[in-house]
Amino acid sequence: MLDLDTIYWEPEQIAVKRPDAAAASDLDKFCSSSKQWIVEGCYGDLVQGTLKWQPELIFVNPGEEVCLNNCRSRPWEPHKYASKQEQDSKLEFLLQWVSDYYSRDGDMSLRAHRAVFDAYDGPKREITTQT
Repeated sequence: MLDLDTIYWEPEQIAVKRPDAAAASDLDKFCSSSKQWIVEGCYGDLVQGTLKWQPELIFVNPGEEVCLNNCRSRPWEPHKYASKQEQDSKLEFLLQWVSDYYSRDGDMSLRAHRAVFDAYDGPKREITTQT
């Protein structure tokens, strides 16, 4: 399992983006290393970089309120934050970022994700409800 945050951002610096070529190289190494893998994240360009392996593309799109509630109840991510308290200190930023997802443009927008999903001719499915 690859959390795209771990290759998109500089280590220990979640606000500093790595060079595109470095992130793409790490992604290629990961996808080439196994026949079965999961890549998770909101980086449309990186997701697009996985499509040459013809994976099943799963677009998790349950809507804004469900996503906001998931953010509020997310468990501690120790691979990103030193403590749950540090993670929670960034919650307001995350909630705003998620809300903006539905109206912004760019690689990390609903519009861009929809375009990648719609153009992909491999196996795919969209999940619009949370069980």
